[in-house]
Amino acid sequence: MNSTSAAPPEDSCARNLLITQQIVPVMYSVIFTVGLLLNGVSGWIFFYVPSSKSFIVYLKNIVVADCVMNLTFPFKIFSDSVLAPWQLNVFVCRVSAVLFYVNMYVSIVFFGLISFDRYYKIVKPLSPSLVQSVNYSKLLSVSVWLLVLLLATPNIILTNQPVKNKTHIKCVDLKSPLGRRWHKASSYIFVGIFWTVFFLLIVFYTAITRKIFKSHLKSRKNSIFVKKKSSRNIFSIMFVFVVCFVPYHVARIPYTQSQTEDRYTCQAKETLLYIKEFTLLLSAANVCLDPVIYFFLCQPFRETLCKKLHIAFSAPNDSETSRTRRGNTTHESIDTL
Repeated sequence: MNSTSAAPPEDSCARNLLITQQIVPVMYSVIFTVGLLLNGVSGWIFFYVPSSKSFIVYLKNIVVADCVMNLTFPFKIFSDSVLAPWQLNVFVCRVSAVLFYVNMYVSIVFFGLISFDRYYKIVKPLSPSLVQSVNYSKLLSVSVWLLVLLLATPNIILTNQPVKNKTHIKCVDLKSPLGRRWHKASSYIFVGIFWTVFFLLIVFYTAITRKIFKSHLKSRKNSIFVKKKSSRNIFSIMFVFVVCFVPYHVARIPYTQSQTEDRYTCQAKETLLYIKEFTLLLSAANVCLDPVIYFFLCQPFRETLCKKLHIAFSAPNDSETSRTRRGNTTHESIDTL
């Protein structure tokens, strides 16, 4: 979320200001408005949903992360559109952009924890595990926030250089030599975290799908319904990761290298900047898609939402689900993949 407050000096290569100062801020404005509405409703609904299961604790943490992430958008909008004083551009570089990344990676990690929780719940239902307890999930949630903040906070502290050109502020120029090295190192770490979570999502949800299909093909009861529902829930999460996060994490390392290394030409740096801006925009759009996942993923969320909106809620195949619950926990977990 690096910011440029005005046209570059003459010794820089030409930059398409229409993209960086108009198109990108307008798109962030749309995401901010939609995200504020959807996450406001999600936060309101989850306030009434008890934290009775670990995956609900993780979902609530994602709501918090998305809300904070969404609140960083106005700073970027005003900074990129050259509507703010230079002090706000510095604030974006030192604080707001870092908070954006903190909350994005917190959200990514919690989706990984949800997949792990569902894996134990469905694939290994008879294996007692401390990781499924609510108290453990709360402790783990605090640990996740602290770990990500620990990795990101030096990017705030080490962005401490004086502003040399108030009309052309580049975030990387505000970093000390150590700050540049930490920025590069933390970028590698965060990208590694993402690809690790993405790989685990594939592994866990493949195992979950096989378990569900195998269980219900044996009984031949509601197998079509189960296949559709489990596929829908898994697809919704993988869709968000593939569309929102994968493009940015393919582009992030080359872009970070272009910021911290001299071997890139000016034109290459500009091209990577545009790629980074649009892929980061897709990552930002995650705040609008996560509430849809809550609806698919969490039956207590759907029930509470329908109750607040005075809409009749009926879980399909309730009688069959009740009978299956007494003998097998797999069916009970389909709504909470």
